Amino acid sequence: MTGLLALIVVILFVVTIWQMSKIFKLSQLKGNSENGQIANDKDNRVNGKLMIMFLIFMYFITIYCFWNYSKFYLPEASSEHGSSYDTLMFISLALIMVVQVITQALLHYFAYKYQGKKGNRALFYADNDKLEFIWTIIPVIVLAGLIIYGLFTWSDIMNFEEEEDAIVVELYAKRFAWEARYAGDDNILGNANVRFIEGANTVGVDLSDQDAMDDVITSELHLPVGRQVIFKLRSQDVLHSAYMPHFRAQMNVVPGMITQFSFTPSKTTAEIRETQYMKDKMQVIKEIRKEKNKKSIAAGNGEIDEYDEFDYYLLCNKICGASHYNMQMKIVVETQEEYDAWMAKQETFGKKIAGK
Repeated sequence: MTGLLALIVVILFVVTIWQMSKIFKLSQLKGNSENGQIANDKDNRVNGKLMIMFLIFMYFITIYCFWNYSKFYLPEASSEHGSSYDTLMFISLALIMVVQVITQALLHYFAYKYQGKKGNRALFYADNDKLEFIWTIIPVIVLAGLIIYGLFTWSDIMNFEEEEDAIVVELYAKRFAWEARYAGDDNILGNANVRFIEGANTVGVDLSDQDAMDDVITSELHLPVGRQVIFKLRSQDVLHSAYMPHFRAQMNVVPGMITQFSFTPSKTTAEIRETQYMKDKMQVIKEIRKEKNKKSIAAGNGEIDEYDEFDYYLLCNKICGASHYNMQMKIVVETQEEYDAWMAKQETFGKKIAGK
């Protein structure tokens, strides 16, 4: 693959030099020299037809990509705010596609219809206030509407109100792993700072803060469905980004400050595994891994680990270093009863420190 890309780059470079040499020669011509590469009626007809052919090809490849690669879209959002996010995206995409189809069709059609012909003179306007008003005011109105709608959507998502039964969870990022810290029974996260990191205190909790003693630190994120979760995000080292694509959630994790985000999970891990979308996706993944397994065994590297079930994951969406690709944490969305049972098995920070 690398060799192919290198070959393509070399070919494009040669073509660029060739075209530049032609431009240079053309620039040396004076007047209407017959020896120059001056376009005639035949050239204009050929280029006009090529413009129409390219328009057809462009629409064909666009339709093909939408039809063939729509399977790579994310499934329906697994959070309550996700539908608003998706609606905004699809409205934006629809507007872009409508404008693209109309403008490109006009551009290529006019290039064909009004191709150069010997003796013809172009009709032009020095200025036309009506046309300028139309092509200025329409984009202004459309973009203003889209921006205002986007701002309202953003405000609804980001300016959330804390519900009475909301869960407070800290996501702690460090190269190249995540840790989750749950506020305990008091639902208050204890103070923390990177200066306090030592031994078992891996997230820098302030040992003098009593609110921190009932906090629970885990390497796996469990969330109850239908209940608001407020995330507080901290970074130990560099800029990270907490990215949970299936929940349509992403927030930068900035060293030296606390950022926050909130959403309510609407679909458990068990429920999304049963959707037709995910069943089809897993079948494709299994086929791919089966082929890779054959190659791995043939090369003497043994079998690749099985991947039978889908899981939500928290990812880092900033290139934070060499192992950035592997910075992830499993997310389990479950019923309230399952969440309570899991939480009951977890050790509080106070007990963890006392038993160190």
